[in-house]
Amino acid sequence: MISDTGKAPRNKPALKYTKLFPAAVVAMYLILFFIMPDKTLLALIGSGNILLNMLAPFLLIFIILLLVNFFIKPARVAKFLGKDSGIRGTVLAAVAGVISTGPIYAWYPLLRDLKEKGAGNYTISVFLYNRAVKPFLLPVMIEYFGWLYVISLVVLTFSASICIGCVMSVLQGGR
Repeated sequence: MISDTGKAPRNKPALKYTKLFPAAVVAMYLILFFIMPDKTLLALIGSGNILLNMLAPFLLIFIILLLVNFFIKPARVAKFLGKDSGIRGTVLAAVAGVISTGPIYAWYPLLRDLKEKGAGNYTISVFLYNRAVKPFLLPVMIEYFGWLYVISLVVLTFSASICIGCVMSVLQGGR
């Protein structure tokens, strides 16, 4: 369908569909409350605890997003994480992935924001892949598996992140 301006209208998700999932969850809790009130309350308390545990990482990411939007300009992001970032951008993305904490989904808004400001698919993929390496777990891994295994795993993870970054760059069009 063409509008009066001669352009096809953009498909925006209808407001009613965005409310469907939360409404379905509330409806299920209500139905289950009448069938099994004790277990439903336990499930509700468990869900509340998960929500409380997620608040700290979400707050941290919100503050980081706020600081990124306030202090970092798109040209600077493109310089450090964009198409021409080179080895420095790869190392920065890998190190940021290693030191990042919290659930990965909490990082998605920041990564989307960085992508909109000029970060490339390559560096975002390198960041995401290197989240598998956690410095605080390395001593435990060394204890269980030995130095050679852990060093090999870290080197291979970093190498694989570069390969994945290259593949994502090609598939998604642009570094």
